[in-house]
Amino acid sequence: MQVKKTIAFYKLKELQSRIRIVKGGTSASKTISILCLLINYAINNRGKEISVVSESIPHLRRGALKDFLSILKGLNRYNDSQFNKSTLKYSFSSGSYIEFFSTDQADKLRGARRTDLYINECNNVPFDAYTQLATRTSGTIWLDYNPSNLFWVDKELVGQPDTDYITLTYKDNNALPESIVKEIEKAKEKAKTSTYWANWWKVYGLGETGSLEGVCIPDWKEIDRIPEDVRLMAYGMDFGYSVDPTTLIALYKWNDAYIYDEVLYKKGMLNRDISRFLTEQDIKENIVADSAEPKSIVELQSYGHNVYPVSKGRDSVVYGINLINQNEIYVTARSKNLKRELQGYVWSKDKEGNTLQKPTGEHPDCIDAARYVLTDQLENPNKGEYFIY
Repeated sequence: MQVKKTIAFYKLKELQSRIRIVKGGTSASKTISILCLLINYAINNRGKEISVVSESIPHLRRGALKDFLSILKGLNRYNDSQFNKSTLKYSFSSGSYIEFFSTDQADKLRGARRTDLYINECNNVPFDAYTQLATRTSGTIWLDYNPSNLFWVDKELVGQPDTDYITLTYKDNNALPESIVKEIEKAKEKAKTSTYWANWWKVYGLGETGSLEGVCIPDWKEIDRIPEDVRLMAYGMDFGYSVDPTTLIALYKWNDAYIYDEVLYKKGMLNRDISRFLTEQDIKENIVADSAEPKSIVELQSYGHNVYPVSKGRDSVVYGINLINQNEIYVTARSKNLKRELQGYVWSKDKEGNTLQKPTGEHPDCIDAARYVLTDQLENPNKGEYFIY
């Protein structure tokens, strides 16, 4: 393997924060550039303990480990006696080492500490595994991935202090053969007439966040801000506390379309905290809440808020999803958690791969609130009359 420093390498070299998030398309030189930086770091610094982690050992052997060994050989720095093939650990003469292991090795997650960490294709790794690794890492944390959909990086890390966030594409890899460039760019033309290729080009060509195949609500659009000529209809609320957040989603009517705006997404809120928030935000419109929380609804009513339960019929979840899909829907740019849920909310499949009318995945707290308010406003003739049980 001939090693060439790419545009991507120099861009990544400039990153300075503890957490370095590298989002990108196919053939963007993400993995090789990060590994080159880590190899150089290990050679020139004493006693560095570097872990390269992925979802499984086979995934590592096909990807990051294979690239790592190829880079060392391409630089004429590989010494077979320094590589322990049993533990997948390469020791440098500086006293530093780079080890490879997977997140399905529980003892490794909760085991020894390290100075530096690189999680390859972190979108395939659970957030709790990341947390176990990060809390045992004293130095830099590298994370890379293809942005096929929003996931925990978007929810938990992007925008946080001491965090870099960069997007790379195939154009940042000036070592890429022209034949591969042409193959990637074929998708750009196909994207004009194919939903599949449009999503592929968005993710793997442009390095932008795409949508999973089989999403329950596929056709919403993002809008930068709420237009002036809209009518606020009502709010949807889903209750939470320790595990799930309390969410509040505003619904606006805009000509023949509807706009969702995320107003609240927060864990650990008691009903009095919710009441205080509604008062501070001067929210006086009707709020359609989860009917599974009658005590919370009555308590909020006692504080003077116009909260009432959504009417849930048979198959109310699927019905609500279908109702959203039947209308032109916009989501405000600031509705970070709602957008993440929409892009990851998919239909279940049976053993034969057939799609079932049952959603799967992370609990859709924002989507639930969005369902409640739209279902209530469009289909419930008694909306606003449920104030006493």
